[in-house]
Amino acid sequence: MSENGSGRIARDRSPERQRPNPLSGLPDLRRFGVNPDFWYPVAQSRSVRGGQVAAAVFAGERMALFRGRSGAVHALEDRCAHRQVPLSMGVVDGETLRCCYHAWAYRGDGRISQIPYLSKGDGRPPRGVRAYPVREAYGLVFVFPGDPEKAAVTPLPEVPGFASPQYRTMAFSRTVRCHYSFMHENLLDMNHQFLHRGVVGKLQPQLLGYRSDQRSVEARYLFTHTGGKRNRSARLLAAEGIGSQASSDVMTIRTEYPYQTLDLVPENADRPALRLWAVYVPEDAEQRTCHAYGLLMIRRPRIPAALHVAWPFIRHFTERVFAEDRMAVEAEQRAWDEQGEDRNHEVFPLILDVRDVLRANGVPLRPRAAAGAGTPACDGRACDAPVPGSGLLAAHPGNPAEPDSPAPPGG
Repeated sequence: MSENGSGRIARDRSPERQRPNPLSGLPDLRRFGVNPDFWYPVAQSRSVRGGQVAAAVFAGERMALFRGRSGAVHALEDRCAHRQVPLSMGVVDGETLRCCYHAWAYRGDGRISQIPYLSKGDGRPPRGVRAYPVREAYGLVFVFPGDPEKAAVTPLPEVPGFASPQYRTMAFSRTVRCHYSFMHENLLDMNHQFLHRGVVGKLQPQLLGYRSDQRSVEARYLFTHTGGKRNRSARLLAAEGIGSQASSDVMTIRTEYPYQTLDLVPENADRPALRLWAVYVPEDAEQRTCHAYGLLMIRRPRIPAALHVAWPFIRHFTERVFAEDRMAVEAEQRAWDEQGEDRNHEVFPLILDVRDVLRANGVPLRPRAAAGAGTPACDGRACDAPVPGSGLLAAHPGNPAEPDSPAPPGG
């Protein structure tokens, strides 16, 4: 792809091996997976308690998260190198994780530290299992599922406002049955406010402008409330207070691959009334289900107690808006599944550009059968770890690392 004079990405229509969209001639975006060479949250920190282990997943790669005696969180490939029993079923022992079956002990780097019944001179044990780089920030456990050598030079995402005393943060975590790209499109394309008419009333969005490059797309909208009943929590989120007159708000939404942010600045305000950071982490190898993690930062009003009183109502409001968005994107995914290809008639240039960004930075998905064909068998000798981000491991039928928690407005 190349950038034209307006700053927009010039879409490359050259043929690729991926199946093209019959309408655009471009490779089907829904057949691209996320790039694993970034930091992705796979659990909330509170779900990985001291001395306990939790299951997590990234694009079909099962992980066992455990917090050792020191308090540090580790992430291991979720299988014992012995009999392949999930390590997420194991027991934390100091700074090691023991398999529940034969008590093989693993360090945080994936190496085997002890096999209780192995005598000197017995058969050489395997090297261990893959360990993922881990960092904790913003109340989330991030892993680096790609090339581990890139982890040290790849920064965590920035979340402005998270640590500011001027904002109170609501964390959310939700599974959505759709390809992650539908979530990016949903938040960036604010022309779908009719979907939320029962919650926010009649909102008139006006695109003020947008810009894009190889890694990002940023759009600015002017929102005007033109009638209908507006939820009180929506007014509070816009820093209008209860019972005030309608106002116009400017919303800036940005996809900075692979993350998204949203800032809402009320009329005559000098800073955002709310700030949203979100990312959509694929769960299954086919990447037809993703887990939405996010942080909704709400500016504290002049009367601090007002936000405390309104918090349950804001939570309910965000749940309603997100539920409507989830209904729409999951319907889009079902249509793709039924048709076997992307038949979208997209006309909004902004969305065409964000699709280019997601396609250019993503990784083409390999058919699952072909991907698994070369997986090495373990016969007691050392086995190589799976290719980072390859999704070679079978999907784990267990529960995610933490239960769903409230979600913010998706727009």
